[in-house]
Amino acid sequence: MISRYPTMKIVVVEKEGELASHQSGHNSGVIHAGVYYTPGTLKAKLCVQGAKMAYEFCDANGIPYKKCGKLIVAVEIKELSLLDNLMERGIKNGVPGIKMIEGKDISSIEPHCKGLRAIHSPNTGIVDWKRVSQKYGSNFKRAGGKIILNYQVINFKMNPVNSDYPILVRGEMGQNKGIKDIQSKYVITCAGLYSDKVAEMSGCSSDPKIVPFRGEYLMLKPDKRHLIRGNIYPVPDPRFPFLGVHFTPRMDGNIWLGPNAVLAFSREGYSFRDINFGDMLDYLKFSGFRSMSYKYLGPGIKEMYGSIFLSAKIAALKRYVPELKASDVMPGPAGVRAQALDTSGQLVDDFVFDSGKGVLGERTLHVRNAPSPAATSSLAISKMVADKAREKFKLVEPLKNSH
Repeated sequence: MISRYPTMKIVVVEKEGELASHQSGHNSGVIHAGVYYTPGTLKAKLCVQGAKMAYEFCDANGIPYKKCGKLIVAVEIKELSLLDNLMERGIKNGVPGIKMIEGKDISSIEPHCKGLRAIHSPNTGIVDWKRVSQKYGSNFKRAGGKIILNYQVINFKMNPVNSDYPILVRGEMGQNKGIKDIQSKYVITCAGLYSDKVAEMSGCSSDPKIVPFRGEYLMLKPDKRHLIRGNIYPVPDPRFPFLGVHFTPRMDGNIWLGPNAVLAFSREGYSFRDINFGDMLDYLKFSGFRSMSYKYLGPGIKEMYGSIFLSAKIAALKRYVPELKASDVMPGPAGVRAQALDTSGQLVDDFVFDSGKGVLGERTLHVRNAPSPAATSSLAISKMVADKAREKFKLVEPLKNSH
């Protein structure tokens, strides 16, 4: 936005004391190539574009990354047709360099991995997305933008004293929770785990509802890191919404194993001990949550079992690296995914924009769902959001080289 409208004052407000404290700083760190997504969809287009833009951004800003590649491995005969479908998707999406390899050739890429066949995606990489996000922030400030940290938005209302800035953003500031108002012409929100709550502040409905899912990782012990070179992923089961457990190298040298996907008891519930009864009541009373729970009851119980019993998670991982043992791993970090859910219980898998009602609605744009791989796609998504804002707010970009 700031590059398109250099004379416009743009302020970013952030609830936490630093950028990328939640989803952007707790994800797997992968730069996805775009194999999985249905050709022609926004997800497919933005992922391929975003990966290219991410590598270019890292090169231009001195941020280290590794193109360590990815194997998507079929270990059962019934998965081979699904793997063929993924390969076709990847080709249609224009994913660079992907190829199908036979089981006997897997060891040339991942010596300790076993499978019947695999897709090799050499353009898949890893990066520290928290570092990338904070570089976005520093570049934004250098270009003239302002970032206010420790600012929790509590409502939007019409400004009674200044019609030039008709929206009043009210927030609680800092540890003392002092009230600070910001006068604004337009508001764009990308509130992640709170995107539904923030959208409701300008009169939007509660649909889609955000339901938090925690993903828990294990890590390989340092003396076992040689078992993994790059990313190793399963063939995703199309009946279920998540990709399944996988092996992910990190920029710091660690190897993460996982994640599972279990219901979190708080929007920021990074462990079983993090419980917020208000958050729980919010999704428990939502009809879409009850429908989703019934539909995925079996897989949900299986994920919860794997969360409690290490042996279940190890068994899933051993399908790809048979020599892996429980003694090779240690507890790892966790992240929370903001899963958007509609009233019928369907997991929303596409972008959702909303505005609310009345004058507030005319001047607000809410990004209510930016699905995975949103980090990889972030620069491409930002362009799309800027396009949406230009269209909705009828903004006029200054002519280049004009005086």
